[in-house]
Amino acid sequence: MNEIASTVCDIVWSPVLVYLLLATGLYFSIRSRFVQLRMVGEMTRLMFQQRSDNTGVSSFQALSMTLAGRVGTGNIAGVATAICFGGPGALFWMWVVAFLGASSAFVESTLGQIYKEKIDGESTGGPAFYLEHGARMKAFAWVFAIVTLIASGILCPGVQSNAIAESMKHAFGIEPTVSAAVVCSLLSFIVFGGLKRIASFTTVVVPFMALSYIVVALITVFYNIEHIPDVFALIIKSAFGLDSAFGAMVGTAVSWGVKRGLYSNEAGQGSGPHASSAASVSHPAKQGLVQAFSVYIDTWFVCTATGLMILLTGCYNVILPDGQAIFSGLLGTNAGPVYVQKSIDVVMPGFGSPFVACALFFFAFTTILSYAYMAETNIKYINRKLKKRWLVYVGRFVLVVSIGVCAINPASIVWLCADIGIGLMAWLNIFAILRLHNVAFKALKDYEEQRKTGIEPVFHPEKLGIANADYWSGDRAEENLILENQEGVENQPASRGVRRLLERFYNRD
Repeated sequence: MNEIASTVCDIVWSPVLVYLLLATGLYFSIRSRFVQLRMVGEMTRLMFQQRSDNTGVSSFQALSMTLAGRVGTGNIAGVATAICFGGPGALFWMWVVAFLGASSAFVESTLGQIYKEKIDGESTGGPAFYLEHGARMKAFAWVFAIVTLIASGILCPGVQSNAIAESMKHAFGIEPTVSAAVVCSLLSFIVFGGLKRIASFTTVVVPFMALSYIVVALITVFYNIEHIPDVFALIIKSAFGLDSAFGAMVGTAVSWGVKRGLYSNEAGQGSGPHASSAASVSHPAKQGLVQAFSVYIDTWFVCTATGLMILLTGCYNVILPDGQAIFSGLLGTNAGPVYVQKSIDVVMPGFGSPFVACALFFFAFTTILSYAYMAETNIKYINRKLKKRWLVYVGRFVLVVSIGVCAINPASIVWLCADIGIGLMAWLNIFAILRLHNVAFKALKDYEEQRKTGIEPVFHPEKLGIANADYWSGDRAEENLILENQEGVENQPASRGVRRLLERFYNRD
């Protein structure tokens, strides 16, 4: 199985996909006049000023759900793996992927908003929806829905449960079977509560866990602050083959940086539009801008924190494709969460293992919830025609079983399966957003023109010549804008307090 999965992964993640992702991000950046730089201020404004109506969630909740998928095992174990097999230069290419990928994230999330539907009283969308309504390729939309269902329900979530089990065993001696049982039980409780329970849970957990991790990372970095210039020089030199030790790893640095960067921030992969489509906003570009910023949070903040901790403390190994070790900071240790645990232990002895285990639990568990939402969204897409209510429950059951099985299996096969799932989604979604990107940029131009006049933008697709955006028919945009203005910032999830968030968490829809 390992050999078969490795062969398939090499085919899916050929250099063509790596450079296609980079080229697409660069093209979208130029096409949008680098929207990811021009509108950073607007991104931060929008994150906290949107209010959900009874068919969706707020932008902050949608951001939290997206970050739940983006901030996960890839930010800890993924960075460690990238450095181990791609050298320190892989971190630089993760930064590049984040910068260019922010424009791809804008395009796909804006398209998700434009072509979403209302199903069972909830705003629902994603690549399958914009492929059908925007590109008018229904058969291809079904292919994407099925592939994403397999990826998000079976292939990808296992990495998260496997990392939880591994870190818990290293930190506390808890057997993987016990960790698997706990994760499966908690997951069952939440996923059977629906979209709003997932949104409420992630809105509480994601900001808390990300800030806690950043604080510990800053302590570790500042303890080694005198070495920061040398580490940044090492990263840049290694990325371009200028370092004597890692000079032969340029190709692998690019490949592993892009692969793990995409696994971490998911820009262009097609996962982000699922959560962002659920946000109730007056204009699709609003959610596109918010989701573009989420890529920065994931990679530039969290992944960079992980990479700097590892490199500053020397707690890592670098291994060539032929298996030869050219740097051994942790002899006999496989790439994974243990790199970060050891790096924190250098500064705070005895604290690294339990802290990373707990942080990874929350990172990974909320990512599993994000995959659960993606799987359910695509089941809803398929089920519009089939009308088989039981499909939703079967999907939830399969997800729970898959994370339990993967938690007790070797990490190598689990990571290979996840890479295959992500790569397949990326191939399909890149085609979709390249075909439809003009629609997203029409929406961006419309948004900017309305903002210049001093009004809060509202979206009318018929005025822009955008067809099949049925969700926005009538006065939908104005209704959402009225709700935003009535409710104001004081009612936003960021400022409502934990009490209100927990109340929503225990009230199923």
